[in-house]
Amino acid sequence: MNITVYSLPACVQCDSTKRMLTKGGVEFAEIDLSTDAVAMERIKELGYSQAPVVEAGNQHWSGFRMEKLQQIISQAKADINK
Repeated sequence: MNITVYSLPACVQCDSTKRMLTKGGVEFAEIDLSTDAVAMERIKELGYSQAPVVEAGNQHWSGFRMEKLQQIISQAKADINK
């Protein structure tokens, strides 16, 4: 599963999201919305106005969502053990 975290500098929820994914051993791409106007426009088109925005496969959400991150970590570990 491809995971992308759209973040902003000095964003506590962004840092928490990235830290949780990293601790869980999940690889992800990070895009800084403050330097990527195209990515910022995409996020706005998805209806979000708050960072972080996480795209994981066909799902996406905004904010630090522990339950969603735990699901991704569990799924990634299950995929590794296949």
